[in-house]
Amino acid sequence: MRQVIIYPGEDGYWVAECPTLPGCISQGNSREDAVTNISEAIRGYIAALEEDGLSVSPERFDTLVVAV
Repeated sequence: MRQVIIYPGEDGYWVAECPTLPGCISQGNSREDAVTNISEAIRGYIAALEEDGLSVSPERFDTLVVAV
């Protein structure tokens, strides 16, 4: 299980990032597409790390919303 940040991009697409996997970013036409795509990206990212014999970083983020 991984936390994902999702937000509307400037080009009209939705962007999804997984902060504990640096560079693991995807997008989609809708929020649902972005979530599906980042799920695939996370699986691929982890598979590539394991294939290369590298460790997979643990999930370690807490989420806060700060009112300003």
